Amino acid sequence: MENKGNDKVYKIALTALMTALCYVAFTFLKIPIPTFGGDYVALHIGNAFCVLAALLLGGFYGGLAGALGMTIADLLDPAYITSAPKTFVLKFCIGLIAGFVAHQIAHISREHDTRYVFKWTLIASVAGLGFNVIMDPIVGYFYKNYVLGVQSDAAKIMSTWAAGVTFINAVAGTIVVVVVYLAVRPVLMKAGLFSKV
Repeated sequence: MENKGNDKVYKIALTALMTALCYVAFTFLKIPIPTFGGDYVALHIGNAFCVLAALLLGGFYGGLAGALGMTIADLLDPAYITSAPKTFVLKFCIGLIAGFVAHQIAHISREHDTRYVFKWTLIASVAGLGFNVIMDPIVGYFYKNYVLGVQSDAAKIMSTWAAGVTFINAVAGTIVVVVVYLAVRPVLMKAGLFSKV
């Protein structure tokens, strides 16, 4: 019983840490790109920490870390504040999908060799970030048109820009996730801090 309590506290603490990393990665390590509609898109690796959190903690906690960290970043930046609701939903979904692939399909939290873990870390990252590549421009288009009331042509242009930038972010994010997860996993296991999802 005490073990379950400790595991819960560990997950909450690590979720808070990953939330902070998502926030920092988006707020301080981004390259903002203005679009024709006066909106902004950004090159960043914030999504990588969302996927990394999902690999370490499972889809729910990973998605929550990404959603909270990057939504807070949006809310505190006037250029992105209107995107905050969309950000919350999409980042939460990235974590859910990556966590589902990694833990429900591949069970990578169990003892497996590095090759197996590499393969499924890559697949989980591509699944979560690939979802974002497809859904971010689509959700963005409908969000801008029907929630924010942005004119149709401007929303199309912003969605096109977002698609290209989101793809670049996904490629960079996948590389970051695979490298960092493969480095961190054995250290956490050796220290007895590897959470069983």
